[in-house]
Amino acid sequence: MTEGKNRQWLLARRPTGALDAADFRLNESKIPEPGEGEILVRNLYLSCDPTQRGWMSHDTYMPAIPLGDVIRASACGEVVLSRDPRFSPGQKVKGLFGWQEYALAKQANVTPIPDEVPLTTALSALGMTGMTAYFGLLDVGRAKQGETVVVSGAAGATGSVVGQIAKILGCRVVGIAGGKEKCDRLVRELGFDIAIDYKNDNVLTALRDGCPAGIDVYYDNVGGPTLDAALALLALRGRVVICGAISTYNDASPGPGPKNYLNLLVRRGRMEGFLVLDYLHRAAEAMNALSGWLREGKLKDRVDVIEGFENAPAALARLFKGENIGKQLVKIG
Repeated sequence: MTEGKNRQWLLARRPTGALDAADFRLNESKIPEPGEGEILVRNLYLSCDPTQRGWMSHDTYMPAIPLGDVIRASACGEVVLSRDPRFSPGQKVKGLFGWQEYALAKQANVTPIPDEVPLTTALSALGMTGMTAYFGLLDVGRAKQGETVVVSGAAGATGSVVGQIAKILGCRVVGIAGGKEKCDRLVRELGFDIAIDYKNDNVLTALRDGCPAGIDVYYDNVGGPTLDAALALLALRGRVVICGAISTYNDASPGPGPKNYLNLLVRRGRMEGFLVLDYLHRAAEAMNALSGWLREGKLKDRVDVIEGFENAPAALARLFKGENIGKQLVKIG
């Protein structure tokens, strides 16, 4: 039998505008007991992702989190108790376990983590983040050697991996990020050719100077005026990959659409959104490639870890203030 308390972050209300502490409620419940075919996982790291903002507010590609329920999130940890012979106590696993210290899960919703993989990497470069970058750039963006790839949110979890994969392919890579520290890291540490500081540079002018032949692939993580600037500079048959629009997630109502969308017609371009969930059947392909690049030192994994379960809401809010560098995680315990 399990004893002790399970701390949980629950959805207290639907957020409007920027996230607020009152949107969350800290709860304590009894640690659950696994039933037949279930395992009990003690979470060690919680993931913070922009998509959680949508889940908290309304139905998206997944139903909205019900009020009073645990905040939906990826997490990783270790098996504490198992009533499934495929899992053993002490085994490291990841899944959509939510913002809580202990979670029940079944085999269909659990991914084992190999012993040689750090838990933080399992939630970043070798998690949904890495797969989103991989399939978004290669399958949707169809990036090829010699092309110019522009990435917004380039210092964030997905953007930083996108840029590195593009360099591995032999592309010219331009990253857009906020602040000198982030931009310096993109060039010096991750090998981007150019970094544009949207806080201090005119993005349209900087893109025009940095992409004289136009943009072959624009990987969009932010939306808004940055998307409009990229559309204005598309190369012939350029592709725009819609991964996210974090600059708009806190808006109370939808803003105006991009003014330059007709350039898709003029340049015979394509703009396409995607969900990594559509590619889960090919997860092994992405994991093999990403893990190989990590071993070879071609891909660097950067995580931004906040200590303390109680700090999860504040860690999530950092994403919308542009304060994180790399994948935002919360370490428990």
